Amino acid sequence: MDGDMLYSIGELARRTGLTVKTIRFYSDRGIVAPTDRSPAGYRLYDIHAVARLDLVRTLRDLGVDLPTIRRVVNRELSLSEVAATHAEALAVQIRVLRRRHAVLAAVAERGLTAEETDLMHKLAQLSEDERRRLIGDFLDAAFGSLDTHPALAGIRRSMTPEIPDSPEAEQIRAWAEWAELAADPDFRAGVRRMADDHAAEQAQGDTTGPRRNLGAVVRDRVRPALAAGITPASHQADSIVATLAAHCAHVLGRPDDAELRRLLLARLESVSDPRWDRHLQLLAVINGWPAPESLVPAFNWSIEAVRVRMER
Repeated sequence: MDGDMLYSIGELARRTGLTVKTIRFYSDRGIVAPTDRSPAGYRLYDIHAVARLDLVRTLRDLGVDLPTIRRVVNRELSLSEVAATHAEALAVQIRVLRRRHAVLAAVAERGLTAEETDLMHKLAQLSEDERRRLIGDFLDAAFGSLDTHPALAGIRRSMTPEIPDSPEAEQIRAWAEWAELAADPDFRAGVRRMADDHAAEQAQGDTTGPRRNLGAVVRDRVRPALAAGITPASHQADSIVATLAAHCAHVLGRPDDAELRRLLLARLESVSDPRWDRHLQLLAVINGWPAPESLVPAFNWSIEAVRVRMER
């Protein structure tokens, strides 16, 4: 029976598909020791050597080093312990490779300069603590003490990127671009202005509940006009501009006059910043949310409609 047979190193090579040189190498290092020797001194192996060599080949294919393999076959380490350790090591390598792939893909797609590539690489490599500090700095600069207001506290949470432990390449690219944008002082100042405006809008609703912000009014009134093909300069747009002005007048507590229209235009131009739209898109990718609908076309329509009437 096979269990009682002993095999020469050549026979063992034929049964396992390994070379004689490889089996001799494993044997010399005590990984698959011979069972006996022939009268002429040649190594002989029992049937269990076949199973051990199959295990050795599998572990080598999985990247396990030879000293660890020897401890496994000698029962000094359990296979599950080794598998857990190497699975974690592979997970780390995979995360590193994903980050590198994400940076290189972004460089290719966006045509980044050497300086921009270096910055993106550094941002992609940030530790969890470093990422949280960057996020906290951005949100503090954007909201400061404003997030004590319940509505703004909720907005702050909705603006927090939460990159998963094992992100996809697309999420890493989005994170690096978001971090670059969040570090821009001009963008931070713009977000702060929007937060201030939103806080003022919400203050008007303290006794009657939260109010719609300017973006919500634009979404509800302007998007249907765009879909209907109404142009900003047409008489059909008059009532829409009047609604936007009335909202702004209520928030600021002042009449609808030339100065009010100037302030409305400034606020529309602030919230129409394409960087803000990109910020929301990147947040959705990082957090795995549905892609947001862009309001930039509606804001641009509103800006043109207000400006036309200011020039009449």
